[in-house]
Amino acid sequence: MMSKVAHGIVLNMRSGLLRLEASVTGGLSALRNKSRKPSLTERFNLKESSVSNEQLLTYEVGSKERTDLEFALLGILNKVEPVPIVIDGQEYSATEEFQQVLPYNFQQPIARYSHAHRVLINVAIEKTLQAQEEWDKTKLSERIAIWERAAKLIAGRYRTDIVAATMLGQGKTLRQAEEDVAELVDLMWINPIFLRELANYEPINDSPGACRNLMRLRGLTGFVAAISPFNYTGLAANLAFMPALMGNAVLWKPSDSAILSNYYVFEAMRDAGLPNGVVNFLPADEITFATEVTQHSKLAGINFTGTSAVLKVLWQLVASNLNFYENYPRLVGEGGGKNFHFVHPSADPDTVVACTIRSAFEYAGQKCSSCSMLYVPESLWKDQIMEPLVNTTASLCVGHATYCDCFCSAVINRKAYDRIFMWLRYITQSPSCELLTGGTCNKQRGYYVDPTVVLVKDLDNIICKEELLAPILGVYVYPDDQIEETMAKVAEINHGLIGAVFARDKDFITKAYAAFRSNVGNLNVNDKSTGSIVGQQPFGAGHMTGTSDKLGSPFSLLRWTSPQVIKETYNAHGNIYYPFKQIPDQDESLEKKDKHAGEMNSDAMYLGDNSLEAFNGDNKTIS
Repeated sequence: MMSKVAHGIVLNMRSGLLRLEASVTGGLSALRNKSRKPSLTERFNLKESSVSNEQLLTYEVGSKERTDLEFALLGILNKVEPVPIVIDGQEYSATEEFQQVLPYNFQQPIARYSHAHRVLINVAIEKTLQAQEEWDKTKLSERIAIWERAAKLIAGRYRTDIVAATMLGQGKTLRQAEEDVAELVDLMWINPIFLRELANYEPINDSPGACRNLMRLRGLTGFVAAISPFNYTGLAANLAFMPALMGNAVLWKPSDSAILSNYYVFEAMRDAGLPNGVVNFLPADEITFATEVTQHSKLAGINFTGTSAVLKVLWQLVASNLNFYENYPRLVGEGGGKNFHFVHPSADPDTVVACTIRSAFEYAGQKCSSCSMLYVPESLWKDQIMEPLVNTTASLCVGHATYCDCFCSAVINRKAYDRIFMWLRYITQSPSCELLTGGTCNKQRGYYVDPTVVLVKDLDNIICKEELLAPILGVYVYPDDQIEETMAKVAEINHGLIGAVFARDKDFITKAYAAFRSNVGNLNVNDKSTGSIVGQQPFGAGHMTGTSDKLGSPFSLLRWTSPQVIKETYNAHGNIYYPFKQIPDQDESLEKKDKHAGEMNSDAMYLGDNSLEAFNGDNKTIS
């Protein structure tokens, strides 16, 4: 008889994910002159290099991956895993212990851990600084080899453990957890490809016989603090390991709500050969960690994903200590946004409903790209969109993340539940909000919130503006003859990560490109706001949502390097004078020195009366 856990595993269809076939060539590097000097930089042959996105496993009944996952789930549920603080390869623990529990059953712990105190954080900083000096000297090819081994380990032996820990600890369904781990594999494979491309760049040299120009990629001077979120295992790991790939040493503070899955990734990297101290695993209180790292003079950068409010606090802490630092710290932050779907009267209603429900309610609306607002024309709302949207949302199953009929599970923790509960109370009391479905929640055993659709009648309502990070979808219905005015208002209030427009009218799509040029970092056409793929849709936005460093592209790697340019001249000049001064070369001048002693060459002393007149305004000599 199949166990309850096995019964709960979701059957996945094979992903329709498009393969990224990125043929990478060497570009101008093939034309560079080859020096016999000792190599200060590395060059890579990219002509045969190609990369494709990781394919999702199907977990079909009877498949090996399904059986392996069942054992992994049972293994995690049957014991409470101790997760240590790891500094320079040494494991530590503190007096007070905490537990990571299942969001959908908070009586079931799966991991126990402790927080690093101030003294231990400063010990970790010193160890990180020591490791950085040697790690930055490590050849790029050696670093790349470690990342490639890690990608194979995560895609293979560690895969089911990380998927299972993500499902249980972070409340993701199997499909969502599998996508998360596949994204991590992509980042481990593709970031080294981007690094090879960057390393192959050479500055222009129009006189190869006279000199050579080089650029080598260095890590930042100091340490990097990585502060990661709960909602993406792959993204959390990338916040720590992408700076490390570029030659930095990192303090990684994982989210308390993602401790176990993050630790499994950390172990995979150690297994792949990452030296001790390059990345240190440091669970800690948020305020304590932020205070200690921002008060250290050798802070080189902060890599953060979370809420915009916390990003602002980190920025203020750095700004208040700016005169104390030995560097200008790099601040890379993703703070989430108010993502939207904007529907044109020409759009296909079925596509709108399907994409909006998936984007708004998968993973309980807790993705940084989840759709939070839907803008619909009057001509489509009542007759074609409202009923299927509301009825389908009301029928979604919210339950244990491992149940096969579960569309989404509980929200991540008590803090999130309480925040969402206050939003639901506001919705029921606001005169400009009409609850269409949902609005209920329950925390008897888990942090459950029903998918909620609310009709908002005023674009200035706070529901239209604030990031909710919750299974709450706001809907605004606009008059068909006010489409351009509505787009302008959306562009004004929705400074979001990502937006999506739905239309079959090509002229409108062109207008949408212009209207939403500045206020979102990613814009999708006839597709949901969620689901960006590494290498295909680099992700990130500006304004007050983040620093728009485009995760999944070479741009994000450049933020974590401090390039050095080297010029080596083969034929150095010895004359201090320019040719137009008509001064003999140094050797000739030395031979004639005695002969001309005491004499003055008037041609060398002034330019002539005409020039002096133009320069001084009269015929006075230079004294």
